[in-house]
Amino acid sequence: MVIDKLENLEKYVALNPLFVQAVEFLKSTDLNAHEIGKVVLKEGELTVNFSQTRPKTKEEARIETHDNFIDIQIPLSGVELMGYMPRTDLPEASYNPEKDITFYEGLATDYLTVKPGMFAIFFPEDAHAPGVTPDGVKKVIVKVRAK
Repeated sequence: MVIDKLENLEKYVALNPLFVQAVEFLKSTDLNAHEIGKVVLKEGELTVNFSQTRPKTKEEARIETHDNFIDIQIPLSGVELMGYMPRTDLPEASYNPEKDITFYEGLATDYLTVKPGMFAIFFPEDAHAPGVTPDGVKKVIVKVRAK
């Protein structure tokens, strides 16, 4: 898991070959003005989702992991708490291969405050519970195939 300021995102391109294309898109796009929806940069490999979340409590934010994709999550319109814990700390749970997601019961062990101008990267070994916010936020979620 990585958390940092958006201005430093380029420093992490060596972590995955697809990060270069993701960073180029993020730097060349007015993220705040972009409409809600999905942009496919490389079919099956790299997708950018612009979404508007609803208000959510820690109890409503489900812990999740992905086997095949890395998430780069960027809140745009407000502060978001994102739960985090190592995947190895969780019990076995049912995996949905179509959606590349496993959900777990309970609360995350730690919560990170991610503000506009920041990002969080969650790898397949990182369990996360995103979207904890009293008001909901507009956010960007970049889905990058793990290599």
